[in-house]
Amino acid sequence: MKRFTIHDKAKEIKRQKLLREIEDRKLPYITPKDVEFEELSKAKYSKLHLRQACCVPDDIHQKAQQGLTTLQDYKCFAQDLVQIKGKDVLTPVYRLLVGNPGHTYRYLNTRLFAIPWPAHGVEVKYSNNEIGKACQAIKDLNEYLHAEAVKILVDHYSAADEEIGSVEKATTSLSEDTESGKGVLNNQKININTVLKDRTSFNVALLNYMDPSRMKYLKEEPYFGMGKMAVSWHHDENLVERSTVAVYSYSCDDLGPALDESNKNSVEGRDPTLWHIGLKIAWDIETPGLALPLHPGDCYFMLDDLNMTHQHCVLSGMQSRYSSTHRVAERSTGTLDYIFGRCDVAMKNLQNDSVLGISSLISLEVEFVRQTEEIHNEVEFEWLRQFWFQGKRSAKQCDWWFGPMAELENAWKKMEQMTKLLLCEINKADWSLEEKTQSIRCLLPLLEERQELRKIWVARCQSRLANNLPIDEQPECHPHWHHGDAKMPLPFDLEEIISLLRSQLGPEDGDERK
Repeated sequence: MKRFTIHDKAKEIKRQKLLREIEDRKLPYITPKDVEFEELSKAKYSKLHLRQACCVPDDIHQKAQQGLTTLQDYKCFAQDLVQIKGKDVLTPVYRLLVGNPGHTYRYLNTRLFAIPWPAHGVEVKYSNNEIGKACQAIKDLNEYLHAEAVKILVDHYSAADEEIGSVEKATTSLSEDTESGKGVLNNQKININTVLKDRTSFNVALLNYMDPSRMKYLKEEPYFGMGKMAVSWHHDENLVERSTVAVYSYSCDDLGPALDESNKNSVEGRDPTLWHIGLKIAWDIETPGLALPLHPGDCYFMLDDLNMTHQHCVLSGMQSRYSSTHRVAERSTGTLDYIFGRCDVAMKNLQNDSVLGISSLISLEVEFVRQTEEIHNEVEFEWLRQFWFQGKRSAKQCDWWFGPMAELENAWKKMEQMTKLLLCEINKADWSLEEKTQSIRCLLPLLEERQELRKIWVARCQSRLANNLPIDEQPECHPHWHHGDAKMPLPFDLEEIISLLRSQLGPEDGDERK
């Protein structure tokens, strides 16, 4: 689990510097009613594309809006307990992740586990048929947005030749071996289309529900004076590089309580009754910001590298609002296939004698030990504890994730046994001092990390914020066991083992670790 990193600190330093530079003044921003809107949009915000509701087919609107409200009716949305700058924070926005089976999405040190939308060859038993229909509606919306995003990108690149060049450079290595110039050109065209499809093949949809009447603690937008923010300035995390983010926005007809006059008067430029997407160039105080109003059924697309070069926020309106944000989540470490593959790698170093009923490690080489223990920590803290920290939220929609989590836990228990086997080997008398020292140097930092992270997760599960959540959403500190549990190879608290290993290292090793 990542904590407040150097990268986080660097961003905070930039933010504080920006606030000092602008002091008490507010930076300028524009909306569509300003005469310079079109010119500035083309010059600085050309990769933000709005598709107005009237240009979206009626059947897409009907299914998407009914699906979103159905999921809300069945209480599928929930607040996330995330970490910002090392502190737990409850999101004012209620969220739900839907997507390809076995996919996850990680943001703000929190891994969300996608409720599977219907997929060929995958059996999903939804807790209610209506929830299944709603997930299918989100999948249909996903397919529509994917097709539209490809069209928009093709048009965008056709209008800007230099953009085509940048895509061709990314695919040149795939077509260098072609013999003829004509072949190179044809291959590049095929590859460009492939790249565009890959960057728009949305595998998850992060659904958001925002109700201003229940969001009493919204922050004021700090740089431009745009009013209340439902979501602060940020870049979307954990995405395939240069992939498109597509958003379907639906603000309901139910008019919330009367707008606070003080808030209304504090907003200059935009209509505070309407929801807006705010956009700015990251860390730039020279270019005016953008506030784009969102009407029910509007879609917008953040194309190519816009999410990298710009930051965006969501500015609150008066009505409750849903958004379905479709993303190409980074898949290299965020799917069940990936983590089960990692478990398979670890298990290759374990052999079981079915006759004698005993287990042993195949290799005691440092590289195999380190690899196994790193996988051990990854399964425990990036998957098991992340899943159970969200309580039994997914059970409201389906029980699909509980089977894979049980399999992962079984693999993790075997890794606990592998750690115990290694500790037994280290304590054998026939080991040379050099062999023992090398193994301890390898194992100790990973056990120390495990011990520290277990303490952090226990504290998070017992926090005031966690205990104030609804019962079925409260974090579970799992896996957890008491001292002397015969079913577990090692104790939950590793302090005694760590102290013993430290005592077996020489003074020079202790100095090295300080």
